[in-house]
Amino acid sequence: MSLTVDASARTWVDVPEGSHFPIQNLPLGLACLPNDTEAVVVRIGDYALDLCALCAEGLLPQDDFPMLHCMMELERGDASRLREIAYDLLREDNPRLRDDAELREHALLSIDSVEMMMPMQVCSFVDFYSGIHHASNVGRMFRPDMPPLLPNYRHLPVAYHGRGSSVYPSGTPIRRPHGIQKVGEEVLYGPTRELDYELELGVFLGEGTESGQRLTPEEAQNHILGCVLVNDWSARDVQRFEYQPLGPFLAKSFATSISPWLVLPDALTPLLVEGQAQDPTPLPHLRHEGQTHLDLRLEVQIKTAKATRPQTIAVTNARELYWSVGQQLAHLSSNGTPLEPGDLVASGTISGPGTGCFGSLLEATWRGTQPIQIEETGEDRTFLEDGDEVIMTAYGERGGVRIGFGEVRAVVHPALGD
Repeated sequence: MSLTVDASARTWVDVPEGSHFPIQNLPLGLACLPNDTEAVVVRIGDYALDLCALCAEGLLPQDDFPMLHCMMELERGDASRLREIAYDLLREDNPRLRDDAELREHALLSIDSVEMMMPMQVCSFVDFYSGIHHASNVGRMFRPDMPPLLPNYRHLPVAYHGRGSSVYPSGTPIRRPHGIQKVGEEVLYGPTRELDYELELGVFLGEGTESGQRLTPEEAQNHILGCVLVNDWSARDVQRFEYQPLGPFLAKSFATSISPWLVLPDALTPLLVEGQAQDPTPLPHLRHEGQTHLDLRLEVQIKTAKATRPQTIAVTNARELYWSVGQQLAHLSSNGTPLEPGDLVASGTISGPGTGCFGSLLEATWRGTQPIQIEETGEDRTFLEDGDEVIMTAYGERGGVRIGFGEVRAVVHPALGD
């Protein structure tokens, strides 16, 4: 295991206790700096380390990293090297940056002084359906007289293609979408009445494949550049009317929010655990054994316009996913479709086995029949109202070190007038 995940490592940067971003993490992001330029940065505590500034001072080999204003050309090995260089410069016993006050002033920026952007331009967006508890709950709600899971669920990672053009960074307001719904016996077009969130994880690919190339789950791991937190917004009333027979379309394509930091696979290595037993045994090209899942605590909160603080709605864990990301990518490439750098692949809604760990309001309110009460204000929620803010976080801990994703948050804005 790399020394960069050593739990005993310390940095000269003041990192608050419980921070998602200790020296063992060091995720990458794309920031708009105070001088209005864009640069790839590394997160450490409450600071962003400007890699372009380090390059200008000769602390990064410019010939090896010409892409420090953009991450589209970064592959996994490049990202790992950048993280290792940043780790070395930030170590407690390294004076090179620590003792250079002028360079620190230009290179180590308060996180409040930069604006985080999309970490990468999304090439294609694919959303899987690998949360088995979520899939089972949806089956019980909508097909009460049938088995909760459809026959294909345990044989292949179910997914659909979304819209890369409507993936937004954390903090971008989400406009309530219009869509076609069936209300009673009448078919209407108008703003959704059942706006929902979905708590998910996602990976960005840093390396593509050739047409016809198929990946094993193990090979697929090497194509992952980094991981993000995902909120895949959903219009349930629109979805309910449109999804048969071809699956979701406009109910999903209007917005997806992601966290701005690419947490690198190297940092997540200590959090790998075995997934749940798969029965039946997957087909040979989808078999993925060993520590294939992440032990990450996931939380979703809602803050209404009337409230002064957010309220936790659910806490769950990423290890509840049935299919691993390696299996998802192997399945995605199994027909020979080429994958591309910048492809975003999301996990599907991550729910746990009981109440208090549902990754959507559809489940938490059981299709809107059991409203949630906002304790501070006494308001009820079945689905999201205008002015509601949804906040999601994710982190794992090993050896007293917390490796986190930060948060993805967004406020719901009213639908635009017809």
